[in-house]
Amino acid sequence: MEAFEITLLLDYYGELLTQRQQTCLDLRYNQDLSLAEIAQELGVTRQAVHENISRAEELLRRMEEKTGCIRRDRQCRRVLQKIREAADQLQVYPDPAVAGLGQRILSAANMIEE
Repeated sequence: MEAFEITLLLDYYGELLTQRQQTCLDLRYNQDLSLAEIAQELGVTRQAVHENISRAEELLRRMEEKTGCIRRDRQCRRVLQKIREAADQLQVYPDPAVAGLGQRILSAANMIEE
């Protein structure tokens, strides 16, 4: 799994991991340290770091499989983009009532994303 995906999973589900797992993943993916550097930092073996990271990554994957939070968030963002595009088209409509409706829809879409 690529670093970006792990970082995203960590942002969503990191609090559900142990402190050691959070630390190992943070040092590996956010600080870009090697396994040896992490092992030295934590005073453990490189193998212990590898096992911690592997277990944590698997837990994060399973969390996303079960809850689908990231998948739903991405889907919502795609749908919001389509809503915005439609609202933009309504805003330039010659009828002021329709144009105003487009503005209201766009405003509501922006509130959802906040």
